[in-house]
Amino acid sequence: MKFGCHVSIREGYIGAAKLAASFNAAAYQYFPKNPRSLTIKNFDRSDAEHCKQFCEENQLISVAHTPYPTSLTPTESKKDLTIQSLLNDLEIVEACGSIGVVVHFGHRTEENNPLAGYQLMIEMLNTVLRQWDGESMILLENNAGKHGLMGTTLEELVQVRSLCNYPEKIGFCLDTCHAFASGIWNEDNSDEFFSKGEELGYFEHLKAIHLNNSKYPTYSMKDRHANIFNSGYISEKLFEEFVHAPAIKHVPFILETPSDEGVTHQQEIAMLMEKWDNTQFKQK
Repeated sequence: MKFGCHVSIREGYIGAAKLAASFNAAAYQYFPKNPRSLTIKNFDRSDAEHCKQFCEENQLISVAHTPYPTSLTPTESKKDLTIQSLLNDLEIVEACGSIGVVVHFGHRTEENNPLAGYQLMIEMLNTVLRQWDGESMILLENNAGKHGLMGTTLEELVQVRSLCNYPEKIGFCLDTCHAFASGIWNEDNSDEFFSKGEELGYFEHLKAIHLNNSKYPTYSMKDRHANIFNSGYISEKLFEEFVHAPAIKHVPFILETPSDEGVTHQQEIAMLMEKWDNTQFKQK
């Protein structure tokens, strides 16, 4: 199974790939530039090429995550900068050989017009992807609901993709903490979640999974990640069923869990591999 985690690019893109490999990871995530800024990065192309080669040689899968200020429903003053920042992110991840860059679903923008946020998202995606000819994709991530219910359902994700002019350049990233916190996936509706996802065609375009536990109960709408085993409200049983679901068997699982609360990412990856190895699961 492809387990991994988010890693730093402090030592460059090749350094991030080597760090992930040292954790015995099969996949990893990184910020393509300063995570707190939309400033365009004039990146080291040689470093990115070495990263791509290393990942190909070591069968490492990578995705990137846009900086925190990135929004697909920006204010008018930030639209142009956000568009240029997203194009910059795509250029970097393409050079690094990554599947794509994860972007959070947008938020409601007008109190009296619930469709305005969706319309702005589609406009933003069309503007960016009209200018993008690479292989790397934009990966839309589901919301937890802390800024409102927009972006919490599989129907919304699939519909926004289908309404864009370039759906082939858009994939999905599923965050388990967000799905649990929003209530679309929990102990009571897991079977329904998977059947709905298959019916909608969601899993056909799912490229990455953020494997996170939740510090708050289901329907809390709170986006607070916890470690998989030693804390959180998502049970080990529910996680076990999830990671072995046939619909997602080829999708990489990437931890965004705390690494300073008693377990490191390297230790957590080892625990995941030991507990949920496919061969062991089949023998149960």
